[in-house]
Amino acid sequence: MPSFEYDALDARGRVRRGMITAETARSARQELRRLKLTPVDISSPRQETTGVKNAGRVSRISSGALVSTTRQLAVLIGASTPLEEALSVVALQSENVNVRKRLLIVRERVMEGWQLSDALGEDPHSFSELYRAVVAAGESSGDLAGVLDRLATMLEKNRSMQNKAIGALVYPAALILIAGGVVTALMTQVVPRIIEQFNSFGAELPLITRIVVSISDFLGAYGIYLLICLFALTALFWWSMKLPATKREIDRRLLGLPLMGKLLRGLDGARFARTLSTLFSGGAPLLESLEGARRTIANSYMRDKLGGTISMVREGASVSAALKRTGVLPPMMAPMIAAGERSGVMPSMLDKTALQLEEEFDAASTIVLRLLEPAIIIMMGGVILVIVVSILLPILQLNSLAAG
Repeated sequence: MPSFEYDALDARGRVRRGMITAETARSARQELRRLKLTPVDISSPRQETTGVKNAGRVSRISSGALVSTTRQLAVLIGASTPLEEALSVVALQSENVNVRKRLLIVRERVMEGWQLSDALGEDPHSFSELYRAVVAAGESSGDLAGVLDRLATMLEKNRSMQNKAIGALVYPAALILIAGGVVTALMTQVVPRIIEQFNSFGAELPLITRIVVSISDFLGAYGIYLLICLFALTALFWWSMKLPATKREIDRRLLGLPLMGKLLRGLDGARFARTLSTLFSGGAPLLESLEGARRTIANSYMRDKLGGTISMVREGASVSAALKRTGVLPPMMAPMIAAGERSGVMPSMLDKTALQLEEEFDAASTIVLRLLEPAIIIMMGGVILVIVVSILLPILQLNSLAAG
């Protein structure tokens, strides 16, 4: 039976919002009047969403909204709330119209007899394959509430790690852009005008000044072409990163960098461990859990290498031994997973491993930022100092000639 979202007024004139099940919109209005409510607006969530989708204006549920929605569902289902009622409550209390309409459609599918994971599959852009696999594992194990809670924690942790990684790069990048803009302005606008004044005296300029002037002239004449080449190279780089072979080779070289490689390895290692723990503890088979966790790895070289782990485990190797043989994950993971296998608490050990890797990433990224910021400032200060010296030397030379 179809569901309708309604806005209505009660006897005191207050707005009531909710959802009602009826054969038609007319029947829904009659039912609302029977409940002593005056219908204001009645709409079918499925029809509205379908119309928006066909118009190309539907956007995926944001990561933050997905975490919040998953957490609320876990709490309600854990409190023995029926699934369709939990979906309705979360949808109707959400301020995000997109989330509300999507969840109401999922609820309608569930009421028709669909599994929750299958109903979520109608919106693969918002609910990823991994998300649906975890929900399916929870449905199979009979602990949907616990699995949803662990899933929300995993999504929250992964989102937090991603934001920290992006945040670690934003400030240095902004600092470099601003400093580069200042230096470019000095070289193309200030230096040429000052040098024109020196040339009018006919005196020979110092070597450092001549070098700076040459660079300034070059930027003035060919700067636009350099900028075009820079944009072209950037576009070529992003295009080449879409080629699997090129991306794999670049990712492999990134892992070989002294400090950056350790940070990237730890970031993907933490994501892998937490996802594997969530899937395995939710009741998914080990091989499926490994494959699901492998797909969350951002580094393509690590992802390809971990594909061999699944083959080795399928042939009878332990997870810890298979991961150790790949040699791409942080070294501390294999011993901790081995301890979990021996004691029978591998999900717990995976959570501890992910937590330790996240703490190490936080500490390492903080140190890198503290070293990188002064290094950029010193480098840019050195460049500006050279420009200033190249301007001051001719002034001092002219003063000495005038005094003589």
